Amino acid sequence: MKNPNIVILGAGYGGIMTAVNLQKKLGVNDANITLVNKHSYHYQTTWLHENAAGTLHHDRTRIPIKDVIDTSKINFVQDTVISIDPDAKKVKLEDSELEYDYLVIGLGFEAETFGIEGLKENAFTIQNINSARLIRQHIEYNFAKYNNERDKKQERLNLVVGGAGFTGIEFVGELANRVPELCKEYDIPRENVRIINVEAAPTALPGFDPELVEYAMNSLEARGVEFKIGAMIKEVTPDSLVFEKDEQREEIETNTVVWAAGIRGNPIVENAGFETNRARVKVREDLRVNEYDDVFVVGDCALIINEETDRPFPPTAQIAIQMAEHTAENLKKLVNGDDHLEGFTPHIQGTVASLGNKDAIGVVFDDKKLFGWSATAMKKLIDNRYLMKLGGVSMLLKKGKLNPFG
Repeated sequence: MKNPNIVILGAGYGGIMTAVNLQKKLGVNDANITLVNKHSYHYQTTWLHENAAGTLHHDRTRIPIKDVIDTSKINFVQDTVISIDPDAKKVKLEDSELEYDYLVIGLGFEAETFGIEGLKENAFTIQNINSARLIRQHIEYNFAKYNNERDKKQERLNLVVGGAGFTGIEFVGELANRVPELCKEYDIPRENVRIINVEAAPTALPGFDPELVEYAMNSLEARGVEFKIGAMIKEVTPDSLVFEKDEQREEIETNTVVWAAGIRGNPIVENAGFETNRARVKVREDLRVNEYDDVFVVGDCALIINEETDRPFPPTAQIAIQMAEHTAENLKKLVNGDDHLEGFTPHIQGTVASLGNKDAIGVVFDDKKLFGWSATAMKKLIDNRYLMKLGGVSMLLKKGKLNPFG
């Protein structure tokens, strides 16, 4: 009897952790495991806002895949996924084709623009290493250009972030720390630079504890962040953003709009014929696709409904990692001939949002609120714990944030 072929698509949190767990649970002679990823590295999506602001170099964020996987147990293929044919049980890559007995889809997300005019063409998104690097370079270019033009252009120094959810708030926190350094470097008075956060909801960090939201906004406003809350973005052009608040339209001159207000799953998943909502698959309890017993979906492409709220669980790294661990255990059962798979229930252990390198807010251990340095230390502890899970002590020492206070 031939060994089953397990193919994992994507090396984000869900994909890479599925691979890491499978190499611990299965022997070389149990299954043929292949991990496919566009790049030779995995990256910490939760650190990309730091790369985009320029407060953390992108090399700290990316981790070579071959530093993590055991190549005697897992075949790594660096290639781009083109399409999935679940009926033929085949995956088409740019340079080859793979057949599978079991498929794990962890292809990540794309920005959801909600049809806002000009947003896709004129706004940046914090999506991967390359997009984060582009944002950093774009901001630095505009600061450098400002004093090299006879007619000073304020739009070069107006930095607008669309969305005051997790990513948006964490990004403006990093910008608030980075802007004074850029001003010093490029001979620009700090008061000339505006950091503007535009959010359509009636509050920043929707769904977060109001006391923590107030702390976050006070902290960021004290460092120069302006909030436009209850403001719906209507249009983005190459040199402006238009929003509507209280039935009044307002235009901000800017050529730097960073969109951080919505995601959807990978269109490859949508095009595979699975039942999707915004390119995310509503999976069964065991994380398999409804129509196919041999296809699992993890991470941002999976849609899981929280029965208590009747709303989807947010696509977080924490849940993606738990999905990966669960999927690896269920794949082990299938490989060993056991069809009785376990259902998955997310276990939310806490939520922490950074407000720059030395400030943060969070809720941990069900309802304990954290502010300031204690939240910052907890955030770094969470990041370091992931690195331990991924690659052990050596990975922690190589990539970890080991100073809890700075």
